[in-house]
Amino acid sequence: MKLNKWIVSGALSIAVIAAATAVSVNIDEIRSTSGEVITFDNYSGPHALIETADAITEIGRNLGRQVAKNANQTATYGRGAKYSVIHVVDPSTTQKLDADILILNSTAAVDHIKNLRRILTGYLTSAYGYEASDASTIATFVTVYNAVYRQNLDVFKAKYKDAVTKNLTESQCGLSTKWSEWPGNTQIVIPLYDVNGGLSTVDTSVISDTNVINSMREEDNRGVDERQNMVDIKEREASNFADKAQKAASDAAELNKQLEQQKATSDKAADDAKKAQQTAQQAKAASDANPDNKELKQRAEITQAAADQAQKKADDEKQKTDQQKQAAKEAENQAAKAQSTSDKKLSEAKKERTEIAKDQQKTLVQALADGTNRNAVVGLKIVDSSKLLTGLVKIDSTTGEILEESPVAVIRGRTIIPVTEPTNDASEDSAPVVSYMAICGDSNSTNRAVKLCLLDAQTLELQSEGSEIVAEDSVLVKNGDDYYCVIQNGKGWSIAKYDSALNLVQKSTVSVRPDTPITVTEKGIIATTASDQVVLLNVKDLSSITPIK
Repeated sequence: MKLNKWIVSGALSIAVIAAATAVSVNIDEIRSTSGEVITFDNYSGPHALIETADAITEIGRNLGRQVAKNANQTATYGRGAKYSVIHVVDPSTTQKLDADILILNSTAAVDHIKNLRRILTGYLTSAYGYEASDASTIATFVTVYNAVYRQNLDVFKAKYKDAVTKNLTESQCGLSTKWSEWPGNTQIVIPLYDVNGGLSTVDTSVISDTNVINSMREEDNRGVDERQNMVDIKEREASNFADKAQKAASDAAELNKQLEQQKATSDKAADDAKKAQQTAQQAKAASDANPDNKELKQRAEITQAAADQAQKKADDEKQKTDQQKQAAKEAENQAAKAQSTSDKKLSEAKKERTEIAKDQQKTLVQALADGTNRNAVVGLKIVDSSKLLTGLVKIDSTTGEILEESPVAVIRGRTIIPVTEPTNDASEDSAPVVSYMAICGDSNSTNRAVKLCLLDAQTLELQSEGSEIVAEDSVLVKNGDDYYCVIQNGKGWSIAKYDSALNLVQKSTVSVRPDTPITVTEKGIIATTASDQVVLLNVKDLSSITPIK
């Protein structure tokens, strides 16, 4: 648990806690459908090329703009690009759902769930006009939904139209929790309730089902913030559907009023047709009885024509009545459906608010307990033994229980150096640790790099990264307020001096081995050159003190 999140946001009010305790709800131990916690394994290290959040969001916006032009037609956008969308709308049936399928092709470079959600957010805002905040919430739920049902094609077949599922494969449908498996192996399904539905374009009930909510409740803060946002969306949806239901009911009432008038007109026309037919039959009988009487024959023909005309009018009026009746019935059905959907959204929102209140109380209690834990210590644990990559962890020194685990799992050299807050106290040991400096990264994948980094001491998350590429096998050494490592310098390597904010202060003109030891002595820094010569460098400017052969 992260106490600082709750300190920033403020403690819960007594009223909320009281309301939560007043409701009796049985909350069992939560597990997802697979029995495992949905936790996304992201790359949390330096990148060779750092894209802005807006640039990443723009990827989704570009796809969304194309869909918006033909929202009511099935099409594929972004063929051959890093990201593509199959937009499926099948009007031939309403039994199941339409969908958008976001495909991460083999060249996709996204490696963090936050950035994947940014792409989805941009897509939803451009394709369907969502507000950015609502799109962000829906994007979060869409990713969890697709992770919960990863490779479960039967679930998708049960909910989506055949036109959708024919584009899915069992091995790729949904979203893996491991970023390394995303490129070329991901089909993110976005359920569409109504492509012209505004706030209700995406089916929020589907992406926030019990399994999805249960998975989110396993997060550090039980997913409270995003769950509250989803409740807010559903309450607004309920209000919109209630308005639609009221309008449809009003339309139905007016149509039924018109129907009564039309029925009266139709009944009169039918009665007139019946009388005309009786008159025609009487005239025909008289004519048949007197076949030589031309006057009676002419009268029979005239009355029959009048009867036929009256019958046609009666038929036309009946058709109008049937159409009016159908229109009134459709309006009634629309009103009933809209009201039912409104009731459903309100019910879901009410239930979730109750669960959120209980979870808020539990999280606050746990956060306060964690905040009083004075036995917490920070260290490293092996993550990848083949590469000797480590991750930062916070443990309880009395029990060994892991209290917090850093998302940054690419620390190199098995070394972290505490960076303390400046203090007037003469003792550095008494200064609070604000961050940890480490060499982080993995250069074996596209757009990833090894750099000097700062990790937040409280959240253990990546705080900032240096601008220079650091040697994978570089050591990290502290001397007073200076920090040393080996950085790339053209085609070679140099020893670099940094300050505590990761600003490059100095780099050696002497080319060194990328794996050189760095030994700080009172006479200077001992290092090994690229030609394997041991040299002594000046601490101030990193120039060579001993001659270079």
